[in-house]
Amino acid sequence: MKEQKAVSTVRVFIALAPPDDAKEELARELGPAYEAYPRMRWNRIEDWHITLAFLGELPVSTVPLLRPPLAELAARSRPVELALRGGGHFDERVLWSGLEGDLDGLHRLTGEVRRVVRECGVAFEERPLRPHLTLARSRRDDPSSVVKAAGELAGFAGRRWHAERLHLVGSNIGRGPGPIHYRDIEAWDLRGGR
Repeated sequence: MKEQKAVSTVRVFIALAPPDDAKEELARELGPAYEAYPRMRWNRIEDWHITLAFLGELPVSTVPLLRPPLAELAARSRPVELALRGGGHFDERVLWSGLEGDLDGLHRLTGEVRRVVRECGVAFEERPLRPHLTLARSRRDDPSSVVKAAGELAGFAGRRWHAERLHLVGSNIGRGPGPIHYRDIEAWDLRGGR
C-alpha cells in the first residue's frame, strides 16, 4: 500500500488595510460597543482589512506563483483614496464598517487582482465586491448584538486616507482553537503614477 503525503496548505486572501490612525479612529468609535457587547467575537484591530480576493485553502507551493505578478500589478497601480463610514451587518451575524471614496478605483484594482490570480491558474469563488471592513461576529445565540452595534455605528464618518499597499495574507483559520490571526505573506507598495 502506498503512503500518501499530506499536502501543506495555507488559507490566503489579497487585501488592502487602513493605516493605523484610521483604524484607531474607528476603534475609539467602537469603544462603547466593545463594553456593551463583550460576547461578540471582535476581530483584532491589527487584522482589519478590506478583502479584494479570497482564495481559500491553497497548497503552500502555489503561493510563490502569485508573488511576481502581484508585485508587478502593485508597481503600476495607484493608491486608492478611501474612508471608513457607517456600519452594517450581514445576516445578523457579521458586523462591518462601510467604505466611501474612490470606490471605482477600488473596483478596478479588485478586477485587476482577480485577473492576475486567474492567470496564475488559481481557482477561487468570485463573489461581487461589497466594500467593507469586518469588525466582529456574533455568537449563534446572540444575533441582536450585531444589529444593535451596527445601528450605533451608522453615523460614523472617518477621515480620508490612501490605501498604499497590496497585501497577500495568510490566516490560521481552522488550525485550532482560539481567534483567527492573519499575517502578511508579502506586501507591495502601490506605486503607479509616482
